[in-house]
Amino acid sequence: MTGVLTGFVVVASLVAVGYVLGRTGALGPTGQVVVARLVFFVGSPALLVQTLATADVAVLFSSQLLVTGSGVLVCLLVWLLVARLRWRADRGALVIGALAASFVNAANIGLPVAAYVLGDLTAVLPALLLQMVVLTPIALGILDVSGAPGGASLKRALTPLVNPMLLGAAVGVLLAVTGWRLPAAVAEPVGLLAGLAVPGALISFGISLHGGSLAGWRRPDVLLATGLKAIVQPLVTWAVAAHVLGLAPATVFAATVVAALPTAQNVFTFAVRYGVARDLARDTVLATTVLAGPVLVAVTLLLPR
Repeated sequence: MTGVLTGFVVVASLVAVGYVLGRTGALGPTGQVVVARLVFFVGSPALLVQTLATADVAVLFSSQLLVTGSGVLVCLLVWLLVARLRWRADRGALVIGALAASFVNAANIGLPVAAYVLGDLTAVLPALLLQMVVLTPIALGILDVSGAPGGASLKRALTPLVNPMLLGAAVGVLLAVTGWRLPAAVAEPVGLLAGLAVPGALISFGISLHGGSLAGWRRPDVLLATGLKAIVQPLVTWAVAAHVLGLAPATVFAATVVAALPTAQNVFTFAVRYGVARDLARDTVLATTVLAGPVLVAVTLLLPR
């Protein structure tokens, strides 16, 4: 359980730094938005290039992808159906809520958990690639087109192509597929900029907690997104891995642990960038992070490996 504790200590520490900055007003009234935009436009694209450039893209076509994708797909569909049919949520809330209900924290919590609990850093790769290469481009493309000003349909359709996150993912995948490597003079600054992504997202999230109410988790949309992410996603992932595909116990355990990770802070960064469903994203990230500890303990105790 050392990896679980390490991951949560890292997250809590950086969120606490952000909360102190918000409480003291050190960054001014727009500090949280500025930090979030810095992460979105600079840190995250660089991290995508750095991470995907050396990734094994073949994982996208493996059974591990099917296992990971099954849990994601079920949560996405349930959220979209309930939010649209019952609450008449707009397009922005539908997208952010869908991400909140399925987008795992594969980086700053997932990597320590993979290292110390699973003993295999590649265990988070299927979720990481699925989110970076598939979910993020689709979600941000929808948000870009939805938020684009009126005008020619071609202009609206081309808006996602200049999205920095999508461009970073495209460059990273291109490097992975071709086997090319960035020259040192480029790779070094990209690596430095990539270092902004995780701490920046956590600090921005911490700033947002100041002045907000922790009672937000009681809202129906937050409860639904939290329940889907914390409970349904790991259950579906386990069922598909163990009973549909019949994978080895160690593989089933690893996939279920990754699915049980909390909602990634990137979802909140997206919500701030596009000015939609910020409270939903913030409260779901917080609620799933609190629940992830007990859920991961239960998975560790109940599943063979």
